[in-house]
Amino acid sequence: MSKPASICQAALRVLETADARHKATAARELAHDWRQGKFAGKTKALPVDRPARPEKPELLLPRDMPKRGKGGNLENRIALMHAIAHIELNAIDLAWDMVARFGHDMPDDFIDDWVGVGDDEARHFIMIEERLTELGAGYGALPAHDGLWQAAFDTRNDLAARLAIVPMVLEARGLDVTPGMIKRLENFGDTKSAEALQVIYDEEIDHVRKGQKWFSWLCEKSGWDGQEKYQDLVRQHFSGKLKPPFNVSARAAAGLDEAYYLPLSDT
Repeated sequence: MSKPASICQAALRVLETADARHKATAARELAHDWRQGKFAGKTKALPVDRPARPEKPELLLPRDMPKRGKGGNLENRIALMHAIAHIELNAIDLAWDMVARFGHDMPDDFIDDWVGVGDDEARHFIMIEERLTELGAGYGALPAHDGLWQAAFDTRNDLAARLAIVPMVLEARGLDVTPGMIKRLENFGDTKSAEALQVIYDEEIDHVRKGQKWFSWLCEKSGWDGQEKYQDLVRQHFSGKLKPPFNVSARAAAGLDEAYYLPLSDT
């Protein structure tokens, strides 16, 4: 099958692939082809509201998810890694939806950045899925929640809102909580899982940075005050307050100043 001339059209292949491993593989292949200059343009694509997903895991509302234990037994560590795998699978679709839905109207550097993010997320998913296999489990064995994609659906018509909510709220939250997960896994003696999460954490700083970069670009282009626009969009599209404690140093490394998020928190 010939490849589409448009990277935005090609991104639909990732979104329309249901099998999780095949989705990740398709994402990595498309990223490679983009870097090799195999796409001539960025014609607008029309992604569906929901990407294709495997039959398993069963998707529940966040409030219906079973509580995950914090002890170091195998069952709890599998549950944690399964939750991370589900986040990474969602993140593949979020990045490629960014390319498909918004890339046609943005500079090529925008596509470079989000193709790179989509490639990273695919690599992360494969890494965590392989770790689950080593632990005697697999992706789909446990239920998962659908809250991450709801954020994409709610911001499907507004790039500024998508950037504010996905990288600058949800992924930034990952910077807050992942160091604690890594520390617990190290304390449990599960160094392989801890090392995998360290890779994700280090690279997620750059993903948040890319979100902040393009949000700032849009604000400058549109004449918006960045902090005010961010806070307005978060209040509009995110339910509740942002939860401290914040990983201030990692957020700062990603270009996310406290003046953006502290007014939205409980502090």
